Amino acid sequence: MAQGTVHVTHGGASRWRRRSGEYPTLSAALAAAGDGDVLSIAPGTYRENLVLRHAVTLRGPEGAAAGSVRIAPLDGVALTVRASAVVQDLHLEGADRAAPALLVEDGCPELSDLRVHTRSSAGIEVRGGARPLVRRCTVENPAGVGISVLDGGGGVFEECEVVAAGQAGVSVRGGHPRLERCRVHHATGAGIAVTGEGSGLEALGCEVYEIKGSGVQIAARAAARLTDCAVHRTSADGVTLDTDAVLTLVGCDIHDIPENAVDLRSRSVLTLSRSTVRRFGRNGLSVWDPGTRVDAESCEIHDSTGDYPAVWISDGATVSLDSCRVHDVPDALFVLDRGSRVDVVDSDLSQVRNTAVSVSDGAGAQLDDCRIRDAGTGAWFRDHGSGGTLANCTIENVQSGVIVTKGADPVVERCTVGSAAEAGFYVSAGGRGTFTACRVSGSSGFGFHVIDGCRTTLTRCHTERCARGGYEFAEDGPLAEGCTGDESGARLGAPAAAGGALAGAQPGTRTASAVQGRAGVPAEVPGQRPSDPADPAAAGAAGAGAGRGSGEVLGQLDALVGLDSVKREVRALTDMIEVGRRRQQAGLKAASVRRHLVFTGSPGTGKTTVARLYGEILASLGVLERGHLVEVSRVDLVGEHIGSTAIRTQEAFDRARGGVLFIDEAYALAPEDSGRDFGREAIDTLVKLMEDHRDAVVVIVAGYTEEMERFLTVNPGVASRFSRTITFGDYGPRELLRIVEQQAEEHEYRLGEGTGEALLAYFTDLPRGPAFGNGRTARQTFESMVERHAGRVAQLAEPSTDELTLLFPADLPALSAPC
Repeated sequence: MAQGTVHVTHGGASRWRRRSGEYPTLSAALAAAGDGDVLSIAPGTYRENLVLRHAVTLRGPEGAAAGSVRIAPLDGVALTVRASAVVQDLHLEGADRAAPALLVEDGCPELSDLRVHTRSSAGIEVRGGARPLVRRCTVENPAGVGISVLDGGGGVFEECEVVAAGQAGVSVRGGHPRLERCRVHHATGAGIAVTGEGSGLEALGCEVYEIKGSGVQIAARAAARLTDCAVHRTSADGVTLDTDAVLTLVGCDIHDIPENAVDLRSRSVLTLSRSTVRRFGRNGLSVWDPGTRVDAESCEIHDSTGDYPAVWISDGATVSLDSCRVHDVPDALFVLDRGSRVDVVDSDLSQVRNTAVSVSDGAGAQLDDCRIRDAGTGAWFRDHGSGGTLANCTIENVQSGVIVTKGADPVVERCTVGSAAEAGFYVSAGGRGTFTACRVSGSSGFGFHVIDGCRTTLTRCHTERCARGGYEFAEDGPLAEGCTGDESGARLGAPAAAGGALAGAQPGTRTASAVQGRAGVPAEVPGQRPSDPADPAAAGAAGAGAGRGSGEVLGQLDALVGLDSVKREVRALTDMIEVGRRRQQAGLKAASVRRHLVFTGSPGTGKTTVARLYGEILASLGVLERGHLVEVSRVDLVGEHIGSTAIRTQEAFDRARGGVLFIDEAYALAPEDSGRDFGREAIDTLVKLMEDHRDAVVVIVAGYTEEMERFLTVNPGVASRFSRTITFGDYGPRELLRIVEQQAEEHEYRLGEGTGEALLAYFTDLPRGPAFGNGRTARQTFESMVERHAGRVAQLAEPSTDELTLLFPADLPALSAPC
């Protein structure tokens, strides 16, 4: 039934037909119309199923409000187009779950300014030989697909928008559409899905976002090309390729993805150019399976929000990076499994919290003319069969430059390591490696540190300004030819005097340093985390020298703000150990004291600082060999494939030998919804290591009180390994005030009249949510006061000394909502 009338104007050359007329229904008007006719539809709702078989123009009345003409049948297809018609300014509605609202089956129609609001199988469906030009159309279909292109269909969609879809926003199966400046958002399953052999899509300047699922899916031999597009705010992966899929991304931006930004599997191929991947929760690029390949040029991957490598390559996949940047990530390139490979040319890897390039399980890496800086480890070749080549690379400001372990055998040529906190090049545990014309300068450790009799070859290498010496060969094994260093002087090739290190060697001779490391304990531990300068009490601990007496270290513990019960617990434990040691010296039996501890409490209460001091105390008592602290968390222990977790846990334990292994947020190893999570493997491995090497390492696990109680129940051996739990209470207002006073004194500020009282009131009224930072909150308060003070004093022409140093109540920040 129609509401209103239809006005038809004949535009053809035939004289026998009526030139104009009014019809009670659209169907009647279409039956009378021919090619070139214009159907101007009066405002109203038309409950008809329309079929366009001629090249007519179907439009709403000029000047009418949007949506004034509604085509809304009770079932079936609202509008079917089988000719090169023109359709404008209509509102289409459908309610048939088995049929689309708008079906284009043939011709090259022009569809513009349509709004499709429906609960159909598809909002717009294009199939067969149809090639429509669709402009400025909007589709809302919470029950099905937004736009579907099937069975050879194609066409161009310009400035269209899918505002909601119960399934894919755009689905292509056997079709070849082109999208220009379109937006797809609030879809479920995928924003854009291209599936099946012969399927293809080209998108230019499009945006896909707010998707419950993946942003773009290419699968089953389909192909697509996206240029200047953005994919962001999905609930799953940003872009996925599976089963021989092919995708090209040019100038695209993939960001704010909670899972993998791009995930490839099963022989898929991705080509990236001038594209950016940022703010992703898991991997930026996740590449799996033999034949799967990524080729990236002039791309940037950065700002990971999770604890996973930026580029993950496994199971025989290959990745090539040319002129790319990877930065601000936990790990940059993680290559594992035989056949997996990464090739990197003229690229930058920087601001990497852990390892820039990690190669394991027989994988390979080729880096040419690359720059690695501000990383934990520059490159780590981890195990037998792992190798590759580093050539003409620069590695700066790292903990360790290159590490080679467990039979790995890389080739390193003409590479430079500068300003390493530990060794420039470190080889241990049966690692090999060939180092040619490499240089190390400004290392705080050794230049080249080779232990365990590793059969490493060094040729024409050079060191300078290495704090502990240029070369340290703990056992016979390395072959050094033509190596030099500024430590050698005129004695090149001769062992250094006692207390020094080997500077160089005559060609063809095997050499050993006069300094021998302790059996099984390297003189330095690559990968050990440095002290956190932001820790509320770490400032004092960071300056603690090795070899201090227990009384001196306990004095530093007593100087910490608050923590009275913690201090009592540590002193009691220390007294037990000390008395036990003296009883043994007197020939008496000593009570067995389990030294492993559980620290519970909120963040910022000094757990890491106390753990560091505890290690020093045990070393001063002769219980531990070194007493150093190795701090790890779940990401350092748990791998992503079977077997890797045990390896990571063993490596962390080995780094802590002779000291303290501090596991922060240990409960994360046993999440409540763990399923097949590998965290329990880390726990099982740790329990066995604690039993097998009970005197070598002290383990401290830390975290929130309630979560740690649950953690202690996940493995029968966990609770039995720890002697006691020490609870770190939250700081009270007076203790927070004292921390601010210490900060002010350290930075040469003073609290003005009334400021102490104002701070006490501030900390009393400060809301305390679950994430309250304790000592961190006190430091942040002090920093905010200094910033506000600077803004105030900067306006004074010639401030006095008091004005430059005094902090007043007005400098306090405003109270914030609970965390």
